Amino acid sequence: MIDIDIARRLRDRGLAWEPADGDRFAIDNEQLRAETFMLSSMVVEQARGRNGLPVLRFNGTTEWALDSVEQDEVVWLPREDQLRAALGDSFRALHRQQDGSFTVTVRSEDGAERSVPAPRAEDALAGALLIHLTGS
Repeated sequence: MIDIDIARRLRDRGLAWEPADGDRFAIDNEQLRAETFMLSSMVVEQARGRNGLPVLRFNGTTEWALDSVEQDEVVWLPREDQLRAALGDSFRALHRQQDGSFTVTVRSEDGAERSVPAPRAEDALAGALLIHLTGS
């Protein structure tokens, strides 16, 4: 799972999130940011709050007596497959290196290829997606 700080950077650079069952997220405050939640129609579901904004509603849970949280107060923690999908046609390859690390190769709009190494596949994909979203 990618770090919340990287996930926040992805969000801030334009990675859109349409919440769906199975998505993971963290509540972006100091007390709860280390906790990971999963969206599920059985436990946490997407709904509309009193002001019409999207909220994530906690059904039948006793955790912290938390009923709901505004979507803009959470940070989506995309999975490996979601990061790869977000890269779209710029994604070229994901390779595992002999030392166990990973390298993602992406192609920019000008056709240049760039490799992004990281200790874990999700981190390499997130780094490549940051490059893709910023164009640098």
